[in-house]
Amino acid sequence: MASGGFDSEGFRHLRQGFHSPAEGAPPEGSAMAIRLRRLRRLPALRAMVRETRLSREQLVYPLFVCPGTGVRQEIASMPGCARLSIDLLVEECRAVHGLGIPAVLLFGLPETKDAVGSGAYAEDAIVPRAIAAIKDAVPELLVWADVCLCEYTDHGHCGLLHGGEVLNDPTVGLLARAAVAYANAGADVVAPSDMMDGRVGAIRGALDRAGFSHTAICSYAAKYASAFYGPFREAADCAPQSGDRRGYQMDPANSDEAIREVGLDLAEGADIVMVKPALAYLDVVRRVKDIYRAPTAAYNVSGEYAMLHAAAQNGWIDHDRAMMETLTSIARAGADIIVSYHAKDAVRLLS
Repeated sequence: MASGGFDSEGFRHLRQGFHSPAEGAPPEGSAMAIRLRRLRRLPALRAMVRETRLSREQLVYPLFVCPGTGVRQEIASMPGCARLSIDLLVEECRAVHGLGIPAVLLFGLPETKDAVGSGAYAEDAIVPRAIAAIKDAVPELLVWADVCLCEYTDHGHCGLLHGGEVLNDPTVGLLARAAVAYANAGADVVAPSDMMDGRVGAIRGALDRAGFSHTAICSYAAKYASAFYGPFREAADCAPQSGDRRGYQMDPANSDEAIREVGLDLAEGADIVMVKPALAYLDVVRRVKDIYRAPTAAYNVSGEYAMLHAAAQNGWIDHDRAMMETLTSIARAGADIIVSYHAKDAVRLLS
Protein backbone atom coordinates (compact mmCIF):
# COMPACT_ATOMS: atom_id res chain seq x y z
CA MET A 1 0.00 0.00 0.00
CA ALA A 2 1.43 3.40 -0.98
CA SER A 3 1.51 6.34 1.44
CA GLY A 4 -1.74 8.27 1.86
CA GLY A 5 -3.91 5.13 1.43
CA PHE A 6 -3.69 4.94 -2.39
CA ASP A 7 -2.66 1.58 -3.88
CA SER A 8 -0.45 1.29 -6.94
CA GLU A 9 -3.48 1.06 -9.22
CA GLY A 10 -4.69 4.42 -7.98
CA PHE A 11 -1.33 6.02 -8.60
CA ARG A 12 -1.28 4.50 -12.09
CA HIS A 13 -4.49 6.38 -12.90
CA LEU A 14 -3.01 9.58 -11.47
CA ARG A 15 0.06 9.19 -13.65
CA GLN A 16 -2.08 8.59 -16.72
CA GLY A 17 -4.02 11.81 -16.14
CA PHE A 18 -7.60 12.57 -15.27
CA HIS A 19 -10.18 9.92 -16.07
CA SER A 20 -12.30 10.82 -19.06
CA PRO A 21 -16.10 10.73 -18.48
CA ALA A 22 -16.38 8.86 -21.76
CA GLU A 23 -14.47 5.98 -20.22
CA GLY A 24 -17.07 5.46 -17.52
CA ALA A 25 -16.66 5.67 -13.76
CA PRO A 26 -13.13 5.40 -12.36
CA PRO A 27 -12.20 1.99 -11.01
CA GLU A 28 -13.26 1.28 -7.43
CA GLY A 29 -10.57 2.34 -4.99
CA SER A 30 -8.69 4.46 -7.53
CA ALA A 31 -7.38 7.88 -6.62
CA MET A 32 -9.90 9.42 -9.02
CA ALA A 33 -12.77 8.12 -6.87
CA ILE A 34 -11.71 10.81 -4.39
CA ARG A 35 -13.08 14.16 -5.51
CA LEU A 36 -12.36 17.04 -3.17
CA ARG A 37 -14.75 19.24 -5.14
CA ARG A 38 -17.71 17.39 -3.62
CA LEU A 39 -17.36 19.41 -0.43
CA ARG A 40 -17.03 22.69 -2.32
CA ARG A 41 -20.31 22.54 -4.21
CA LEU A 42 -22.68 23.97 -1.61
CA PRO A 43 -22.23 26.90 0.81
CA ALA A 44 -23.32 24.84 3.80
CA LEU A 45 -20.82 22.08 3.00
CA ARG A 46 -18.03 24.59 2.50
CA ALA A 47 -18.84 26.09 5.89
CA MET A 48 -18.87 22.69 7.58
CA VAL A 49 -15.36 21.76 6.47
CA ARG A 50 -13.81 25.22 6.73
CA GLU A 51 -10.45 24.95 8.47
CA THR A 52 -10.02 28.59 9.52
CA ARG A 53 -12.90 30.50 11.06
CA LEU A 54 -12.86 34.23 11.68
CA SER A 55 -14.80 35.58 14.63
CA ARG A 56 -15.40 39.02 16.04
CA GLU A 57 -13.73 37.89 19.28
CA GLN A 58 -10.38 37.89 17.45
CA LEU A 59 -10.52 41.55 16.45
CA VAL A 60 -8.99 44.70 17.93
CA TYR A 61 -9.94 48.06 16.42
CA PRO A 62 -7.30 50.84 16.43
CA LEU A 63 -8.41 54.39 17.24
CA PHE A 64 -6.70 57.79 17.27
CA VAL A 65 -7.55 60.31 20.00
CA CYS A 66 -6.79 64.01 19.57
CA PRO A 67 -7.26 67.19 21.63
CA GLY A 68 -10.41 69.28 21.62
CA THR A 69 -14.15 68.76 21.79
CA GLY A 70 -16.38 67.73 18.93
CA VAL A 71 -13.34 67.10 16.72
CA ARG A 72 -13.41 64.57 13.92
CA GLN A 73 -10.49 64.82 11.49
CA GLU A 74 -10.78 62.42 8.56
CA ILE A 75 -7.53 60.68 7.59
CA ALA A 76 -7.17 61.07 3.83
CA SER A 77 -4.99 58.01 3.29
CA MET A 78 -7.19 55.78 5.47
CA PRO A 79 -10.81 56.02 4.26
CA GLY A 80 -13.29 55.52 7.08
CA CYS A 81 -10.76 56.34 9.81
CA ALA A 82 -10.47 59.61 11.72
CA ARG A 83 -8.77 61.33 14.61
CA LEU A 84 -11.40 61.85 17.32
CA SER A 85 -11.59 64.05 20.38
CA ILE A 86 -12.37 62.22 23.60
CA ASP A 87 -16.12 62.91 23.51
CA LEU A 88 -16.47 61.51 19.98
CA LEU A 89 -14.05 58.70 20.78
CA VAL A 90 -16.36 57.56 23.55
CA GLU A 91 -19.30 57.52 21.12
CA GLU A 92 -17.23 55.50 18.67
CA CYS A 93 -16.33 53.03 21.40
CA ARG A 94 -20.00 52.60 22.24
CA ALA A 95 -20.63 51.75 18.58
CA VAL A 96 -17.67 49.39 18.44
CA HIS A 97 -18.89 47.57 21.55
CA GLY A 98 -22.37 47.41 20.07
CA LEU A 99 -20.96 45.58 17.05
CA GLY A 100 -19.45 42.96 19.34
CA ILE A 101 -15.82 43.94 18.81
CA PRO A 102 -14.15 43.16 22.14
CA ALA A 103 -11.26 45.63 22.19
CA VAL A 104 -9.87 48.92 20.92
CA LEU A 105 -6.21 49.95 20.66
CA LEU A 106 -5.56 53.63 21.47
CA PHE A 107 -3.01 55.96 19.91
CA GLY A 108 -2.74 59.53 21.14
CA LEU A 109 -2.00 62.89 19.55
CA PRO A 110 -0.89 65.30 22.29
CA GLU A 111 -1.59 69.00 22.68
CA THR A 112 2.17 69.68 22.45
CA LYS A 113 5.30 67.70 21.72
CA ASP A 114 8.77 67.89 23.26
CA ALA A 115 12.14 66.18 23.03
CA VAL A 116 11.35 63.70 25.82
CA GLY A 117 7.80 62.73 24.79
CA SER A 118 6.27 63.81 28.10
CA GLY A 119 2.79 63.61 26.61
CA ALA A 120 3.16 59.84 26.61
CA TYR A 121 3.53 59.36 30.35
CA ALA A 122 2.01 62.36 32.10
CA GLU A 123 -0.93 61.13 34.16
CA ASP A 124 -3.19 63.89 32.83
CA ALA A 125 -2.12 63.33 29.21
CA ILE A 126 -4.58 62.59 26.45
CA VAL A 127 -4.41 58.79 26.43
CA PRO A 128 -4.96 58.32 30.19
CA ARG A 129 -7.90 60.75 30.01
CA ALA A 130 -9.31 58.87 27.02
CA ILE A 131 -8.94 55.50 28.76
CA ALA A 132 -10.75 56.77 31.84
CA ALA A 133 -13.58 58.20 29.73
CA ILE A 134 -14.03 54.97 27.77
CA LYS A 135 -13.99 52.82 30.88
CA ASP A 136 -16.57 55.07 32.51
CA ALA A 137 -18.89 54.88 29.49
CA VAL A 138 -18.27 51.34 28.21
CA PRO A 139 -16.67 49.36 31.04
CA GLU A 140 -17.04 46.01 29.26
CA LEU A 141 -14.93 47.13 26.28
CA LEU A 142 -11.30 46.06 26.54
CA VAL A 143 -8.94 49.00 26.19
CA TRP A 144 -5.45 48.39 24.84
CA ALA A 145 -3.02 51.31 25.01
CA ASP A 146 -0.07 51.60 22.65
CA VAL A 147 3.13 52.39 24.56
CA CYS A 148 5.64 54.38 22.53
CA LEU A 149 7.11 57.88 22.40
CA CYS A 150 6.95 58.55 18.66
CA GLU A 151 3.62 60.42 18.69
CA TYR A 152 4.82 62.62 21.54
CA THR A 153 8.39 63.59 20.60
CA ASP A 154 9.12 66.65 18.50
CA HIS A 155 11.68 64.62 16.52
CA GLY A 156 9.30 61.73 15.80
CA HIS A 157 11.49 58.88 17.02
CA CYS A 158 10.31 56.16 19.38
CA GLY A 159 12.77 57.07 22.12
CA LEU A 160 15.09 59.73 23.46
CA LEU A 161 17.42 61.04 20.78
CA HIS A 162 21.05 62.05 21.29
CA GLY A 163 23.44 62.80 18.46
CA GLY A 164 21.17 61.08 15.96
CA GLU A 165 21.07 57.88 18.07
CA VAL A 166 17.98 56.62 19.87
CA LEU A 167 18.97 55.82 23.46
CA ASN A 168 17.70 52.45 24.60
CA ASP A 169 17.92 52.34 28.41
CA PRO A 170 16.74 55.89 29.24
CA THR A 171 13.81 55.36 26.86
CA VAL A 172 12.82 52.12 28.61
CA GLY A 173 12.30 53.96 31.88
CA LEU A 174 9.91 56.43 30.24
CA LEU A 175 7.99 53.64 28.52
CA ALA A 176 7.50 51.96 31.88
CA ARG A 177 6.14 55.24 33.28
CA ALA A 178 3.70 55.47 30.38
CA ALA A 179 2.51 51.90 30.90
CA VAL A 180 1.81 52.57 34.57
CA ALA A 181 -0.07 55.78 33.72
CA TYR A 182 -2.27 53.87 31.28
CA ALA A 183 -2.89 51.02 33.71
CA ASN A 184 -3.75 53.53 36.43
CA ALA A 185 -6.33 55.07 34.07
CA GLY A 186 -7.93 51.67 33.52
CA ALA A 187 -6.17 50.09 30.52
CA ASP A 188 -6.64 46.33 30.35
CA VAL A 189 -3.64 45.75 28.08
CA VAL A 190 -0.53 47.85 27.48
CA ALA A 191 1.17 47.32 24.13
CA PRO A 192 4.80 48.49 23.81
CA SER A 193 5.58 49.14 20.15
CA ASP A 194 8.91 50.93 20.43
CA MET A 195 11.29 47.96 19.87
CA MET A 196 13.70 48.99 22.64
CA ASP A 197 15.55 46.05 24.18
CA GLY A 198 14.42 45.06 27.66
CA ARG A 199 11.30 47.17 27.73
CA VAL A 200 8.89 44.30 28.41
CA GLY A 201 10.73 43.29 31.57
CA ALA A 202 10.93 46.90 32.73
CA ILE A 203 7.21 47.45 32.09
CA ARG A 204 6.26 44.21 33.85
CA GLY A 205 8.31 45.17 36.87
CA ALA A 206 6.91 48.71 36.98
CA LEU A 207 3.32 47.49 36.66
CA ASP A 208 3.77 44.90 39.41
CA ARG A 209 5.38 47.40 41.79
CA ALA A 210 2.52 49.85 41.17
CA GLY A 211 -0.12 47.22 41.97
CA PHE A 212 -1.09 46.37 38.41
CA SER A 213 0.01 42.75 38.25
CA HIS A 214 -3.33 42.01 36.55
CA THR A 215 -2.59 44.32 33.59
CA ALA A 216 -1.57 42.32 30.54
CA ILE A 217 1.27 43.14 28.14
CA CYS A 218 0.93 42.66 24.39
CA SER A 219 4.43 43.17 23.07
CA TYR A 220 5.07 44.25 19.51
CA ALA A 221 7.75 41.57 19.65
CA ALA A 222 8.60 41.39 15.94
CA LYS A 223 8.00 44.85 14.51
CA TYR A 224 9.65 45.38 11.16
CA ALA A 225 11.00 48.59 9.64
CA SER A 226 8.28 48.58 7.01
CA ALA A 227 7.14 50.80 4.16
CA PHE A 228 3.56 49.84 5.02
CA TYR A 229 3.35 52.29 7.94
CA GLY A 230 3.05 55.40 5.76
CA PRO A 231 -0.65 56.20 6.31
CA PHE A 232 -0.32 55.63 10.05
CA ARG A 233 2.39 58.24 10.26
CA GLU A 234 -0.02 60.72 8.70
CA ALA A 235 -2.76 59.64 11.11
CA ALA A 236 -0.61 59.86 14.24
CA ASP A 237 1.64 62.71 13.02
CA CYS A 238 4.72 60.71 13.98
CA ALA A 239 7.06 60.58 10.98
CA PRO A 240 10.72 60.96 12.05
CA GLN A 241 12.02 64.46 11.40
CA SER A 242 15.43 63.02 10.53
CA GLY A 243 16.78 59.57 9.74
CA ASP A 244 14.58 56.50 10.02
CA ARG A 245 13.77 53.67 12.43
CA ARG A 246 15.88 50.91 10.94
CA GLY A 247 18.30 51.12 13.84
CA TYR A 248 15.70 49.69 16.24
CA GLN A 249 12.91 48.15 14.15
CA MET A 250 13.63 44.82 12.47
CA ASP A 251 15.17 44.20 9.06
CA PRO A 252 12.46 42.83 6.72
CA ALA A 253 14.89 40.15 5.52
CA ASN A 254 15.12 38.47 8.94
CA SER A 255 12.95 35.68 10.27
CA ASP A 256 15.21 33.87 12.76
CA GLU A 257 15.79 37.19 14.52
CA ALA A 258 12.03 37.50 15.01
CA ILE A 259 12.02 34.17 16.82
CA ARG A 260 14.75 35.44 19.13
CA GLU A 261 12.86 38.69 19.76
CA VAL A 262 9.64 36.84 20.60
CA GLY A 263 11.45 34.44 22.92
CA LEU A 264 13.09 37.29 24.81
CA ASP A 265 9.79 39.15 25.25
CA LEU A 266 8.01 36.03 26.50
CA ALA A 267 10.83 35.43 28.96
CA GLU A 268 10.49 39.02 30.20
CA GLY A 269 6.78 38.57 30.88
CA ALA A 270 4.83 39.33 27.70
CA ASP A 271 1.35 37.79 27.77
CA ILE A 272 0.70 38.24 24.05
CA VAL A 273 3.26 38.67 21.27
CA MET A 274 2.60 40.58 18.08
CA VAL A 275 4.03 40.48 14.57
CA LYS A 276 3.77 43.74 12.62
CA PRO A 277 2.98 44.17 9.73
CA ALA A 278 0.84 41.12 9.00
CA LEU A 279 0.59 40.39 5.28
CA ALA A 280 4.23 40.58 4.25
CA TYR A 281 5.18 38.57 7.35
CA LEU A 282 2.67 35.72 7.46
CA ASP A 283 5.58 33.28 7.45
CA VAL A 284 6.82 34.89 10.66
CA VAL A 285 3.36 34.66 12.24
CA ARG A 286 3.30 30.96 11.42
CA ARG A 287 6.77 30.33 12.84
CA VAL A 288 6.02 32.23 16.02
CA LYS A 289 2.82 30.29 16.61
CA ASP A 290 4.36 26.92 15.82
CA ILE A 291 7.42 27.43 18.00
CA TYR A 292 5.98 29.14 21.08
CA ARG A 293 2.26 28.26 21.08
CA ALA A 294 1.72 31.56 22.90
CA PRO A 295 -1.17 33.95 22.26
CA THR A 296 -0.15 35.57 18.99
CA ALA A 297 -1.39 38.81 17.45
CA ALA A 298 -0.77 40.28 14.02
CA TYR A 299 -1.28 43.91 13.02
CA ASN A 300 -2.99 44.43 9.66
CA VAL A 301 -1.36 47.83 9.27
CA SER A 302 -2.41 51.12 7.70
CA GLY A 303 -0.63 50.60 4.38
CA GLU A 304 -2.28 47.23 3.90
CA TYR A 305 -5.65 48.80 4.70
CA ALA A 306 -5.05 51.78 2.39
CA MET A 307 -3.94 49.65 -0.56
CA LEU A 308 -7.09 47.56 -0.42
CA HIS A 309 -9.30 50.65 -0.29
CA ALA A 310 -7.43 52.33 -3.14
CA ALA A 311 -7.77 49.27 -5.36
CA ALA A 312 -11.46 48.94 -4.53
CA GLN A 313 -12.12 52.63 -5.22
CA ASN A 314 -10.58 52.14 -8.66
CA GLY A 315 -12.83 49.17 -9.32
CA TRP A 316 -9.93 46.73 -9.48
CA ILE A 317 -11.06 44.43 -6.67
CA ASP A 318 -14.17 43.59 -4.66
CA HIS A 319 -13.53 45.34 -1.33
CA ASP A 320 -15.51 43.02 0.93
CA ARG A 321 -14.21 39.78 -0.56
CA ALA A 322 -10.62 41.03 -0.53
CA MET A 323 -10.97 42.23 3.06
CA MET A 324 -12.30 38.93 4.33
CA GLU A 325 -9.70 37.00 2.35
CA THR A 326 -7.00 39.19 3.89
CA LEU A 327 -8.21 38.68 7.45
CA THR A 328 -8.69 34.96 6.89
CA SER A 329 -5.12 34.63 5.63
CA ILE A 330 -3.83 36.25 8.82
CA ALA A 331 -5.84 33.88 10.99
CA ARG A 332 -4.82 30.91 8.84
CA ALA A 333 -1.17 31.81 9.38
CA GLY A 334 -1.69 31.37 13.11
CA ALA A 335 -2.81 34.72 14.54
CA ASP A 336 -5.21 34.37 17.47
CA ILE A 337 -5.76 38.16 17.53
CA ILE A 338 -5.95 40.52 14.56
CA VAL A 339 -5.50 44.26 14.99
CA SER A 340 -7.18 45.81 11.97
CA TYR A 341 -8.82 49.01 10.74
CA HIS A 342 -11.18 46.68 8.87
CA ALA A 343 -12.68 45.40 12.13
CA LYS A 344 -16.02 47.23 11.93
CA ASP A 345 -16.61 46.31 8.30
CA ALA A 346 -15.59 42.72 8.97
CA VAL A 347 -18.02 42.13 11.84
CA ARG A 348 -20.90 43.35 9.74
CA LEU A 349 -20.10 40.60 7.24
CA LEU A 350 -19.45 38.05 9.98
CA SER A 351 -22.94 38.77 11.30
